[in-house]
Amino acid sequence: MSSANGHGSANEIDGEAVSILRKFVRANVAVSEFLDRALPLRLRIDGNRTFATEIAPPLLTSNARVYDLGGGARPFVGFSEKRRLRLFVVGLDLDAEELSKAPRGIYDEEIEADLTSFEGRGDADVVICQATLEHVHDGEGALRGIASCVKPGGVVAIFSPSRNAVFARLNRVLPERLKRRLLFAVYPEKGMGHDGFPAFYDKCLPSDVEAIARRNGLELIERRLFWKSSYFYFFVPAFLAWRIWLGVSALFLGKDAAETYAYVFRRKQ
Repeated sequence: MSSANGHGSANEIDGEAVSILRKFVRANVAVSEFLDRALPLRLRIDGNRTFATEIAPPLLTSNARVYDLGGGARPFVGFSEKRRLRLFVVGLDLDAEELSKAPRGIYDEEIEADLTSFEGRGDADVVICQATLEHVHDGEGALRGIASCVKPGGVVAIFSPSRNAVFARLNRVLPERLKRRLLFAVYPEKGMGHDGFPAFYDKCLPSDVEAIARRNGLELIERRLFWKSSYFYFFVPAFLAWRIWLGVSALFLGKDAAETYAYVFRRKQ
């Protein structure tokens, strides 16, 4: 009985510690967001949300064949949009199990394949690749695979973190187990989506993406650079250091200093 009580006490202590940590994080996030409001709006735009709500959706047209590359369990297109536009959605992912977790019927075709060595059919009207490039070992191969999916005149929409982002630099040097525990302890919601998968950031700079896309017959239509990520808001000193570093690095690295970026390319006729 004493052992059980001891175990219960330990759980209570752990629960209290987590509660204190969460309160500390919420207070620091509030202060960081308050300080952030002093910056120009263009530095405070969330890239992932902007891609999902403003950049990619207008590219979806009636009866389009859409390739969702790396969407897995969380497809980009929802049922309502799929029915409204009568889309044919192809889901491609490295892991068949991830594809199986997607809402039943959302994918009209499922392809289990490694994007870095995949050779597409060149039949897509629209290709969506959201927060996937950073998770592949061979960025050039992945972009080549992306280009092979889209037909002439079709469009490709890509969103990705940059290799030079501070959180990306930390992601590459911290042990996988440690960074996952830290991430999910501070931001439990990061367990959703791709945040829990290993990231490599190979050829993951804006300049890399533009050069590789050009070599594979994709012409640039739109480029959006974003200067915000949520990872350092949990601790005000870290937030201030990150913002200062971001400003200084932008002077020397230009577009390659961005935290995240979005591109729209068109396959040349």
